Amino acid sequence: MRFQNKTVLITGSSRNTGLELAEHFLMEGARVALHGSSPETVAKGAAVLRARGLTNFIELPVNIGNKDAIDKMFGVIREKLGRLDILVNNAVDQCCGYTLDTLTWERFSEAIQINVTGTFYVTREAVKMMKEQGNGVIVNFSSNVSRRAIRNRIAYCTSKGGIDGLTISMALDLAPFGIRVNSVAPGYIYTERWTTLTEEHKLRRRTNVPLGRESTGKTIADVVMFLASDDSSGMTGERIVVDGGCTRQLMPKDVDV
Repeated sequence: MRFQNKTVLITGSSRNTGLELAEHFLMEGARVALHGSSPETVAKGAAVLRARGLTNFIELPVNIGNKDAIDKMFGVIREKLGRLDILVNNAVDQCCGYTLDTLTWERFSEAIQINVTGTFYVTREAVKMMKEQGNGVIVNFSSNVSRRAIRNRIAYCTSKGGIDGLTISMALDLAPFGIRVNSVAPGYIYTERWTTLTEEHKLRRRTNVPLGRESTGKTIADVVMFLASDDSSGMTGERIVVDGGCTRQLMPKDVDV
């Protein structure tokens, strides 16, 4: 198993893709810090893992938009895990449905606080532990919206541009300490939000993906685990796109006629 005796913190791992990541790391021998924004979401994710026979994890309900809460979280990680080998920055505030004139200062700031500032500070604290060990791996979640925008997602698109900047900057700064930093940029992923879509809407999305299908949690987990493992030991500062070819087309299929 690639991650035997390794410890992993995955932010936003109590549901959807993050929970899938937690499951895969656990199945490959890692001890996982399961994180979510509230005790309820973390308890629900923990119950799913236990139902699948996976128990080698600790539970961390923490708002990563709050510096003091992050400090306390790392106190728990030090106490219960003793080390941190891998950090996956997956937590995100999607901040959907706002136009420029309806997005308030407070809502924009909240999304940036979680998506960028929180990611920065979680990474900063993780790096302290990794430096003590002389090595470590960080995988950030970018998105294609950092380069091609989605309508009515101004804060989200802005924050993912910030993640790209953080990734390349941290990769350079941390390379001398044996710490690698890369990112994965997913396209469509089947999550619980898809359950609200009509079958017609789902079909249209799939039609516009060159490979004809959205990613699953496993699709993304496979790439994240590659970046977190020694299989990618020569990589840092890189951004891997996993979108079924969406950004390699000039126009989506249903208008490319």
